[in-house]
This record gives sequence, C-alpha cells and structure tokens, in this order.
Amino acid sequence: MATDIRPSDPPPSNAFASASPNGTLPHVDSSQRTVVVVFRAGQDNILETVAEVLGKAWTAVTSLSATLVGSDAVVVGISAEDLEKDQELGDKTSMILINTHCIDDGSAPEESLTSKCHYEFLYYQGPFLRRDLTRFLSLILGQVKPHEELSKKKRTNFISTTFPDVRTALPNLDILSVGSDAVEIRVDLLKEPLTDGGYSSVPSLRYVGQQLILLRQRTELPIIFTTRCTNENGKFPMGDPNLYYTYLRRAIQWGVEYIDVELWLPEEIRKRLAEEKGNSIIMSAFHDFSGTWKWTSEEAQKLFREGAKYADIVKMIAMVNTIEGNYELEYFRSIIKAMYSHPLLSAVNMGQMGQLSRALNTVFSPITHPLLPIIAAPGQLTAAEINEALHIMGQLPKRDIYAIGSFRSTPQSMFIEKCFNELGLSHNFTCIDRGPKGSMESIVKQPSFGGAYVNPPLSSSASYIPTMSDAARAIGLIDTIAVVGPDGKQELVGENATWKGIHATLTRDYVPSAYHGRAAIVISSSESDAAAAIFALRKLDIGTIYTVGFRASGPLAPGLEPFTSIQSVKRVEQPFVIVSALLAEKSLLVQPLLRHYSANGRSSPRSTRGKVFLDLATGPRKGDPLGVATRAGWTAYGAADVGAWTTVETLRLLSGQNVPFDFVRMASGRGLY
Repeated sequence: MATDIRPSDPPPSNAFASASPNGTLPHVDSSQRTVVVVFRAGQDNILETVAEVLGKAWTAVTSLSATLVGSDAVVVGISAEDLEKDQELGDKTSMILINTHCIDDGSAPEESLTSKCHYEFLYYQGPFLRRDLTRFLSLILGQVKPHEELSKKKRTNFISTTFPDVRTALPNLDILSVGSDAVEIRVDLLKEPLTDGGYSSVPSLRYVGQQLILLRQRTELPIIFTTRCTNENGKFPMGDPNLYYTYLRRAIQWGVEYIDVELWLPEEIRKRLAEEKGNSIIMSAFHDFSGTWKWTSEEAQKLFREGAKYADIVKMIAMVNTIEGNYELEYFRSIIKAMYSHPLLSAVNMGQMGQLSRALNTVFSPITHPLLPIIAAPGQLTAAEINEALHIMGQLPKRDIYAIGSFRSTPQSMFIEKCFNELGLSHNFTCIDRGPKGSMESIVKQPSFGGAYVNPPLSSSASYIPTMSDAARAIGLIDTIAVVGPDGKQELVGENATWKGIHATLTRDYVPSAYHGRAAIVISSSESDAAAAIFALRKLDIGTIYTVGFRASGPLAPGLEPFTSIQSVKRVEQPFVIVSALLAEKSLLVQPLLRHYSANGRSSPRSTRGKVFLDLATGPRKGDPLGVATRAGWTAYGAADVGAWTTVETLRLLSGQNVPFDFVRMASGRGLY
C-alpha cells in the first residue's frame, strides 16, 4: 500500500498514554507517541474515522519502520496483512497499536493479531460507532478518567445486568440505569447459543466482545467487567485461573473502565493485570457465603491488605445472619478509612439481615431493579429503596428544592420532579417565579433549603451566595445553587452546570485533545449569552476564539479576538468549531458564516477541516443553521443535546444522584424536555 499523507493543521501536543509491545504502558516523551490503527482488508475507512475523532491527519504505511512512526503528528494505519509481515514491531516502544475489527458479520479478530496490539476496538457499523470510538480513545489515551470524577461523589452505585443476552436489556437500559454510576456486565451469566440448540458452558471471547459492544454503545456510563466464579455465586469454573486472566486482559484491551478481579486468583495473575491495566480501574473482589464471616476478625484486615496490593477499589461482600453483622462491618469500615486513603473500600453484607449495610456503603453499592430477570446477590436493593432507607435513618433528610425563574424553567422542573420520584427521594420540589429584590435571599436562607435550579441564571455577584465555583465566577452566572456539607455545617455554593453540558456535548464525537490549539468562532449578541460556551472551549484548551456580535470585557476576555470586518473572516482559514449563542429569532445570521467556511474547506480532507457546529438557540428558528451545517459535513449539535447534559449535571448537583443522558433524552421524546 502506498503511503498517503493527509495534511493537517499543526497537531496538538497533548500527551497520549503510550504503550510497549509487551502490554505494559510506560510513560515516554509525548513527541514520540503515535497511534497506529491496524485494520482488516476492506475496513480501511476506520482509519480516517479514528483520525477525525483525534483531530489529526492520517497516513497509511506498509511497514512500521516508516519514518513517521514515533511522531504525534499523524495517525498511522497499517493493514493486518502488512503487520503480520512486519519484523520491526518488537522495537517500537513509542506506539499505541490498536487492532480494529468490524463485527457486523459475527467474526472475531485473529488471536495472533490481537496479541501484537496493545488495544482492540471492536465495532458495529451504524449510528453509535463514532461515539463509541470517541469513548474508547478518550479512555485508553487518558484524556477522560471517569473514576476521578466518581471518586469525588459522596455515594456511588452500580447496576448489574444479569441477562443471558444483553440485547434483552437494551430496550429498558435507560430506566434500568437511573441512579447508577456504572453498569456491570456479568460475563459469567451470558449464555452463548450453540448450533445444536444448547449453550456454551463458557461464552467465547467472540460472543463476549459482541455483547460488550452492544452494551457500551447504548450507555454513557462506565462498565464493570465481571467474570464471577462458581464458588462466589457465579458461573465461571474454578479449575483454570488462566481463563480469568485471558478474559480480564482482553477487557483491558477493549477499553473497559472497571475490571473485577477476584481475590482468590493467584497473585501472579493479579499482579500482571495491575501492570497491564492502562487506564482501566482494578476492583479486587472477595465474597464469603458461609454465614460465619466476622468483620472483626484479623482475617478481614488481612484480606483487605491483600486486595489492596493490586487494586484501586477493594470490594468485600459477606453473608450475615444477624443485624449485628452490619454494626461490625461499620466498625471495620471506620478502621480502614482511618488507616488507608487508597484504595477505596466497597463493603456490604448479603441477605435480608445485611440490607442495612447496603444503605450505609458509599463506594459502588451494587443495586438491582424490578426489570432485571434475577438479582445478582441476595438482599440487593434498588436505588430508590436505598434512598428511602437513608431518609428513615436521617442520612438523607427531606429538603425543599426549587426551580426559580420564569415559565421557561417549568419543563425541566417537571422532569426533575419525576426523577426525584423515580429515585425515591423525599424532597419537596417547588416551582416559583423570581420575586422582587430580596425574595431570593429569604428563600435560600430557610433552614430546609436544599438547593435550586435558576432560570434565567443569577449574577455571580449575588451577595447571599457565599461560595462560588471557579466556573460560576469566571462565567459570571449561577444557574444552580447547591447545598454541600453535613447538617449544621452546610453552605451554599453557586454553580454553573451549563458549561458542563456544553463540554459534554462537544466531546461526544471528538476526544478533548482534538480541540487543542484550534481556532473557534463564537457568535452572540452579548458576552453573557456566550460566556458558558467560551469557558467550555477554554477547558478544552482551544486556541484563539474569534467573536462575532459582541466584545468581551470580563474575566474571559483575554485571548478573545473580535471579527470587525469581512477581512477578519477571511483571515481565519478554517475554524474547528463554530458556536452560535444567538437567540432563535436571530439564528439566520449564522448561516452565511457556516456556508463561507463550508465552501472554504471543501478541498481539504475530512479529517482536517472544520468539524463542529453548536447551536444554543431554543424555540422556533429563522432559517435552519443545523441543517446547513449537517449538509456541509459538520458535526452539528442543538440546544436539546446541551439541555439534556445540563440536566444531568443539575441533578448531580442538587441531589448527588446520577440520571443518565440517554434517560433524559428518552424521557423528553428526543426534544428539549
């Protein structure tokens, strides 16, 4: 295959997590890192898609000894056939080799090819491909680290999909995962059908890979990959520990966020997985079903220390027959917290007598749902049942939470109230109009005040909000008032959730580094309307931001360059992103700008021209800027996407609970609430 160089804008210098051919992931100088895409015959189109997601140029080579390898400037592609012939691979420690394989035909990658690569991206052709690829690349390159965000939450839960075929779960996955921070795939419970009408005793890697991708394409939540053994209430056989290593190592190659590693496995295997985990998180898992387990025994601390050797989270679960077992567990938990800051402890008791511990555990509590065919373990509770128990124990007191503003906040308010009901939260949720000056202050100072969603947003200069997030201070607007801290020591914090909604939208189809150093254009009638978008772009390390229709004078002004004439427009050869913060009735004004840069970029390869158009207008528009952008090949997002992500962030701030983006969009009928 001839080398085909695609020119590009100056490449970002973002540090990729690099890898070496033996599977470990050492740190090397960022200028030496190269993403190498390995593809099958007839599937070379995935190379350009990877390059687009990364915001880079690409080249195809026949040998990895090519001079471009060892540079972060391009994405390098090589066919599987050429890689098999390449004898230079063993010396290439500055590459990340990704084997890509389309599984539409039900096939699996060649094992010899998989073993030569650090990661493997399995995919179905279809509407979910681009976003799944973005998620995969963002994780393996260390640009998105979901565990860092989850570890900051007061409580985290995960739902276990106990279906023999995850396709059964997909129609209800939106509702199943409300209140969950991650989704567990129980690999041992999967039942792979055989041609004779029976089922395989252990599902093949081919089948597991297909099931995993189906699940991952349908949820933005992190996935926990579990191969539970027969001795611990699972289905995987005990006789071959290397079987577990094979499946868990492949899960790391597939870019799964959490890997469940049972503590009984030989230390050598657990150590190897920890060394090879890349950016996946290892969960050490221990279960005891005897009913005689004692949290106060020396063995309990010994097992924690053993799990802590090679894990980021130590999960310990035991069957108890008395209520006292829960008190003993809490004593054990207090000792561990006092002695260790890392790893985190996730510990619960099984059985009806152990349900109290499920409410008291704060790190990845396993939860169930009425729509699941079976519970994953005896005594599991739903997210709503845990919240109701916490309320009864005084751990989740009833609060007054408000939607404050104009009638425009009502649709979102109705949805938030439905979510509170689904989650079993006892809070009062009230919609009120913003009253005269001073009325807001009287509301937020009430002892029962539990937070508020504010639309239109408040100025960050409001004196009765004593603390503000850095984002709210920089943007100058507060759209959410959160209440943080325990009772008696609570404080109000002014937050801005809108920028997070914009940031999440912009990174659905591009990894964060794709924006690094690139030009952006923001068109708006005022600085305040554009401020959240500018802040989100700055978080993505964007280059120069050109403004149209306003001049900035606040904290975000440095680095902004206004367009003052037609010559200014011509001076910017091709922006990577255009954001319109115009009101709906003025949205027609952005279309000439879109057409100009669409025409200007036609001769450039798709992987290097302007990419993203974001329209923040709500309501009936004049013209169709989203349609214009889409027809010109831009990735276009509207206010509904941003609104759904903003709602996700708002709910997290107000309640500490997670409601997945897909549930928000499903519940809103794909429109804006």
